[in-house]
Amino acid sequence: MRRRRGGLNFGRQRKKINIPLLKEILSWIVELMIVIVIAYVTVTSFGFRTSVVGQAMEEQLSNGDQILINKFVYLVSKPKQGDVVVFLPNGNEKSHYYVRRVIATPGDTVQIKDGAVYVNGLMYDEPVEVVSTSDAGMASEELSLGADEYFVLGDNRNNSEDSRYANIGMVKEEYMLGKAWFYFNSKKRGFIR
Repeated sequence: MRRRRGGLNFGRQRKKINIPLLKEILSWIVELMIVIVIAYVTVTSFGFRTSVVGQAMEEQLSNGDQILINKFVYLVSKPKQGDVVVFLPNGNEKSHYYVRRVIATPGDTVQIKDGAVYVNGLMYDEPVEVVSTSDAGMASEELSLGADEYFVLGDNRNNSEDSRYANIGMVKEEYMLGKAWFYFNSKKRGFIR
């Protein structure tokens, strides 16, 4: 007589659950969830992401590139020459975010003559390669920056709306949202210099 293989068999043994392995898996899941929550809170509290609009910061940043902004850095320090900042022109909250490089800081003087930028009477040492500036705008005459004013320019000087023009003018620190520090798109990514 053959034994039945299917059906009810109350004599079968139950599979044992590996309790230590289950505890290990659950602890990994909890730790992962904690890290995700901390990362989310950190990014939303101290930074944000936005897109570059226009060609003002080319070669490094192009239209449509995504950039990460550090909002926290300017709570503990002041913007300095060479920083790439994100700001709203004249605090206009209906405008898109502008991304430009700080050229001069409060108390400095700025002038653009013969295509070169001069800060405090000395030719500005560009942190990136830029072409000669064809339109000096308001900076054709020496400008003195107030106590809370910054002079900003795009790296692509001949295709940039920046502090040379009255609709942007000097940027007050209160209108700066943060420092751009990382960029990415579908083809490239890296730290902003």
